[in-house]
Amino acid sequence: MTRLTIGPFNRVEGDLEVHLNVADGRVASAEVCSPLYRGFEHLMLTRHPLDALVVVPRICGICSVAQSAAAAAALAAASGLAAPENGRLASNLILACENLADHLTHFYLYFMPDFARPAYRRRAWHAATEQRFKASSGDALREFLPARAELLRILGYLAGKWPHSLALQPGGTTRAATATEKIRLLALLRDFRGFLSSVVFADSLENVGALRRPEELAAWAKERAGDLARFLRIADDLELAQLGRASDNFLSYGAYPQAPGAAAQRPDGIRNSDSSAAPHLFARGVCWRGTQQAFDEEQISEDVAHAWLLGDTAQHPAHGETRPLLGELTDKPTAYTWCKAPRYAGQVVETGALARQMVAGQPLIRALVATTGGSVLARVVARLLEVALLVPVMENWVQALTPGEPFCQQWRRPDQASGSGLVEAARGALGHWLRIERGRIVAYQIIAPTTWNFSPRDAQQVPGALEQALVGLPVEPGESAPLSVQHVVRSFDPCMVCTVH
Repeated sequence: MTRLTIGPFNRVEGDLEVHLNVADGRVASAEVCSPLYRGFEHLMLTRHPLDALVVVPRICGICSVAQSAAAAAALAAASGLAAPENGRLASNLILACENLADHLTHFYLYFMPDFARPAYRRRAWHAATEQRFKASSGDALREFLPARAELLRILGYLAGKWPHSLALQPGGTTRAATATEKIRLLALLRDFRGFLSSVVFADSLENVGALRRPEELAAWAKERAGDLARFLRIADDLELAQLGRASDNFLSYGAYPQAPGAAAQRPDGIRNSDSSAAPHLFARGVCWRGTQQAFDEEQISEDVAHAWLLGDTAQHPAHGETRPLLGELTDKPTAYTWCKAPRYAGQVVETGALARQMVAGQPLIRALVATTGGSVLARVVARLLEVALLVPVMENWVQALTPGEPFCQQWRRPDQASGSGLVEAARGALGHWLRIERGRIVAYQIIAPTTWNFSPRDAQQVPGALEQALVGLPVEPGESAPLSVQHVVRSFDPCMVCTVH
C-alpha cells in the first residue's frame, strides 16, 4: 500500500489536504485534513450577544450572509422574537441571493475548469470545453461574471452591501424596501432569469424544474446547447454518476421559512413533507437511504477522537467546547485534522443541495440517487436544479413585500438564555448554538456544512462523508493528483474556512 497526499487543493476556499492510501490502483482509505485553526468560537466569549452579527460573518467571504442568518436566528430563538412578514421575506431573499451566487460560482469558477485540463485533450468534447471553461480565460466567464455582479445588486437594495452586511437582525431586516425598489428588484431577477434561460439551461426555468426522471434529463440535454447540457454530456462520457458515493444519508435543516401554516410555494408542484407549524420551502428532515424521517436537533453530536482538540466524549453542540491542543500536535497520534466529526443519531450524513432536494422529495434528484447513489453527477445537477427552482419563488417573495409595513422588530437582550440558529447555506446545514449569562455570551458553537461533509473518522472509526466517497477511486501509477479525486472533492463544493471557523 502506498500513501499519496494531495494538497493544498487549488480552487477551494481555505486550506485542504487529502491523504490517500492506495492499493491495487484504487483508493483503499482516505483521511481529509483541515490544517488551519482559526478560533472564531473563542472570539465570541464574553461579548455582547449582538456582537455575533459583526464577528461571525467574517468567518467567510463567500457565505457571510449564511453565517449572519444563523447568528440572527440563534439570537431570535434565545429571546423568543419573531420577525414581521416583510422581514421574513427579505431575509429569505437575501440568503437565496447569496446561495444562487455561490452555486453558480462553484459551477463556473471551481468545478468546470477541471474538464479543460490537458489530461482530457483526447476527449471529443475537450477543445470546446477548454474554450468555454478554461480557468481565467474561458468564454463563459465573460457571461457569468457580469450576470453574477448584477444579481448581487439585490443584496445592495436589501442588505446594504455584500459581504458582511449587518442588515440581518434577530427581529428581521433593517433595510426596508420601497415600492420603487420592488420594481428594481423584479427587474434584476428578470435579467438574471434571462441569463439562466439563455446561457445556463438554454430553456425556461419552469421546464428545467419539471424534469422528473434521469432519462428525461438525458433526452433534454441532447436537445440543448446550454452549460448544464455541456456538463451532462461530459458526465456521461466520464461516468461521473459512478463516482463519489458516500453514505446516502442526507440532512437538511430546512431552507427558507414560510409563513406559519402556509404551504410551500414550490414552482415544481411538489408538496414537501415539512409538517412543522412554520414549514420551509425546502423541507426540514433527514433521509436514511431513501426513507424520510423528521428532524430532531437533539440527535446532533460532535466527536473529536481524530481532531487536534481536547475531549473524551461526543457532545451536543449546545454543551460542547472547542479546546485546541496546546502542546505538540503529535501528542495525540490518532488526530489528523482540526475538523470535528459531526454525527446525526451517531451516523454519517451528507448535506448540501443534493441533501436539500432529497429531503424535499424532488423527484429527479431522488431518482438519480436511487439509481447510482449520491454521486458527482447528482450533486452538480441538484445544485443547478435548485437555481432553477429558486428564482421563480424569489420573484413571488418580491411581489409579496409590502412597503410601509415593518421589516424588523426590536430585539431586547436577555439576561440569561440559550438558542440555536439552523439555516441552509449553499453548501448545506449550518448551525449556531449560543448561551447567554448575565447578558454576555458564555458559549458559542458552530457546525458548518463542510464540517459535516469533510469530517474525520469518529471514535468508532467510521469515516466522514468525503472520506467514504473517495474509496474505490482509480489511481494510475505516478499520478500525484488524480482527476477523479479532484472531481469528487469539488462536487461537495468545500469551504474550508467555514469548516474550521
